[in-house]
Amino acid sequence: MELRLLHYFYTIAETENITQAAAQLHITQPTLSRQLKSLERELGTTLFTRDHNQLALTEAGLFLKSRAAEILSLTQQTTQEFNDRRQQLFSGHIAIGCVEADNSDTLAMMLEDFVSDYPQVTFEIFSGTSDIIKERLEKGLLDVAILLEPVNTEKYHTLTLPRTERWGLLVSNESFAARKADIEPADLPGMPLMISGRPEVQQLLADWAGVTLDQLNVIGNFNLSFNVIPLVEHQVGAAVSIEGAVSGRQPSDVTFVPLKPAIQTSCVLVWRRERMLTPVVGEFIRYFREAFA
Repeated sequence: MELRLLHYFYTIAETENITQAAAQLHITQPTLSRQLKSLERELGTTLFTRDHNQLALTEAGLFLKSRAAEILSLTQQTTQEFNDRRQQLFSGHIAIGCVEADNSDTLAMMLEDFVSDYPQVTFEIFSGTSDIIKERLEKGLLDVAILLEPVNTEKYHTLTLPRTERWGLLVSNESFAARKADIEPADLPGMPLMISGRPEVQQLLADWAGVTLDQLNVIGNFNLSFNVIPLVEHQVGAAVSIEGAVSGRQPSDVTFVPLKPAIQTSCVLVWRRERMLTPVVGEFIRYFREAFA
């Protein structure tokens, strides 16, 4: 499959219209239609259903679109990396993954210094959970990332960041837990909990509470805090979170209550062991080493 055809397909999928896609690609509509039919013949499946001038992706088309996004992004990044090597550190690009945490401020501080010293360098920040970010690291879509422990980092070089993250419950101000200074293991039985889908985090809480996972009243899982805050507000449940994920962003009717005994974990800067670093990425990591190693 040619990258050119993949790019044509992805543009059609984004616009849902052959005419608009052809205009964006600066080719004629008949040419683009022929290229699409050629791709469908090559794959042996229909990628779009057609209704007048509107196109809708088939199940196969949806699958190819998700793969095309990754492949085209990786291709663009690889091309950029070769350009980086030619231009050294006078210009370049770095893709960074970062969890929701207090250490997001650490990343902002380091980037501020880095782009000030190298103003031609551009960057991209991808936010998500540690598992999602690790998946993108594996695919080569990210250069470095800040992950939240507990997390398996066997495949990565790591640098532990100095600011620890405090765990607790995000609760409604109307709940009994909001009137407590701390949450203790005895408070958990029967309490409806929303927690990360990551097994490491679930086990962390179970070990702290001295119970098995199935003894926790987990009513739902989430990845980022933004979407779970309204559920906390309406007392659907309490959300297990780190303070840094919601600091400065939680509404006035929601409170963060820390766990006691305290659970504090670190964030780590990671990058792939076997991957050759571009000069830009290597220099960015050096900034972290000098600041925190």
